[in-house]
Amino acid sequence: MRLHDDRLECFLGTTPVLILPRGRAPGDGRGRRGHVIDYRHIIHSLRRKPGALLNLTYRDQLFPRTAYRRTWDALLAALPAPAACRAMVGLLALAHDRACEAELAIALDELLDAGELPDLASLRERFTPRPEAPPDIAVPLPDIATYDALFAVGAAA
Repeated sequence: MRLHDDRLECFLGTTPVLILPRGRAPGDGRGRRGHVIDYRHIIHSLRRKPGALLNLTYRDQLFPRTAYRRTWDALLAALPAPAACRAMVGLLALAHDRACEAELAIALDELLDAGELPDLASLRERFTPRPEAPPDIAVPLPDIATYDALFAVGAAA
């Protein structure tokens, strides 16, 4: 690992694997440490206990874009806290699993601007890749008599 003033560079041997922004402590003199929180790092834990999102210390830093923050506020205002936590963790998991963070943020903004709450099931269906039909491959089979000709050549040699 190489430590820089603004980033951490992680290597596997000589191959760079990951670059992370470096957290800095706030300059208020309280001795607190700086943290960089990425939802991808804790999404698996949140899936097991989605209710932990409600009182998560770093929750405000967890949301990758403002659309997710707006969605959390709307869900919390409209639903009971446990249901809002499950829905938000489901949305973060969808963004992580389908690698559609930006596209999902656009969809969430559109829903919130229309005054609607996001429906996790319909968003999962929308962002699940459609399997393509396998291509038709025609394999021409040789005539069986060609095998007899090959055996005849092999026996003569």
